[in-house]
Amino acid sequence: MAANGEAPARGSAAAAASLRRRRTTSSGAAGAGGGASTMLQFYTDETAGRKMSPNSVLIMSIGFIAVVALLHVCGKLYRTSA
Repeated sequence: MAANGEAPARGSAAAAASLRRRRTTSSGAAGAGGGASTMLQFYTDETAGRKMSPNSVLIMSIGFIAVVALLHVCGKLYRTSA
């Protein structure tokens, strides 16, 4: 940042140094958390557990939302009739 609080002009040496500092800081924080190799393990065939397609997950989540909405409606109906 410049002395007056504004970002340095694009293409200047100060902007390049600032970008370099940001890249090394962000990659160091990501490396401490495990990095991309452990994230990719969630999407490979070697992980343990049930294999589900994204479509089945979508259908199950929409079904769950429908059941919760139906229970809310039933609760409102039973409360007004009692």
